[in-house]
Amino acid sequence: MADKIPKFSELPIDKSGPHHNAWGLYGKDDQLGTLNRLTNDVVKAASSEIKTGVRIGLDWPLDAQGDLPFFGRQAFHKNVYQKPPRIVNDDVWTFNTQSSTQWDGLRHFGYQKEAKFYNGVTLDHIHGTNGVEKSNVNGIGEWSKQGIVGRGILLDYHEWRIKQGRDHTAFETSSISCADLKQVGKDQGTEIKFGDILLIRSGYMDAYNKLSRSEIEDMRGKQPLTFAGVEQSDEMMEFLWSNFSAAGGDHPSFEAWPTQKDYALHEVMLGGWGMPIGELFDLEALAAHCKKEGRYSFFLTSEPCNVPGGVASPPNSLAIF
Repeated sequence: MADKIPKFSELPIDKSGPHHNAWGLYGKDDQLGTLNRLTNDVVKAASSEIKTGVRIGLDWPLDAQGDLPFFGRQAFHKNVYQKPPRIVNDDVWTFNTQSSTQWDGLRHFGYQKEAKFYNGVTLDHIHGTNGVEKSNVNGIGEWSKQGIVGRGILLDYHEWRIKQGRDHTAFETSSISCADLKQVGKDQGTEIKFGDILLIRSGYMDAYNKLSRSEIEDMRGKQPLTFAGVEQSDEMMEFLWSNFSAAGGDHPSFEAWPTQKDYALHEVMLGGWGMPIGELFDLEALAAHCKKEGRYSFFLTSEPCNVPGGVASPPNSLAIF
């Protein structure tokens, strides 16, 4: 199927649209973007990754950031209450869908200059403003119908860069290069297959878990927030476009933040290609198991919440070996 998509050098598809867009590749009304790469045959082939039955959850607890989530997002609240006179409990959860592990959906981040989301959707379509009828177009609920299911690979950049003797500061703007990620895969012996779901362990979770509350408070107050992440470059975009159905990692911004170019990967991946971006995945147990087994590929299953018109969702994800 890789030969059925345009080469990166052939983007943009819609010449009247923003840079590097793939609008119309799967039809003008498509809401799946690169998830169209997860065909039945691709998913069936990915099932061969299941050999031992070991399952590892990849979701950070919904309340992991406590009352101090970054980017000004609302904290998770849980209300457990009894329903007397019966010995019965119910609970109510209230949370921002991006305050813990998340898939960024196609309503989250559009092209900033052009003010357009995937396939040309505008803020008016989403909010029902300026005489445009409000709709659920590009909502996260579309992804729940078949889930995000296929062959996952882990590129353990954190483990690799320690072996290289390199410093890495998760809370300062710095870029993980495309060349380094390719070298990580090579050194791990990990083959990349078209349609793979990419997960990158940057070292963020390891660093975050060592912080005190006061340190988190100080960082949270910075403007702008700064994080290490993948580089903004043609090489990185070509690597992502040419190989993957979705991409994410353990860091809160996926890409180096703030962006080091006049564009953000978020707008190209989400707004241009419809490629899900995963953030704050808890990859520590996964990395330990991959290292133990000497295998960095697995069957990955994720079921975003079925919320029509939703912006983002916890992934509800499992890696199965």
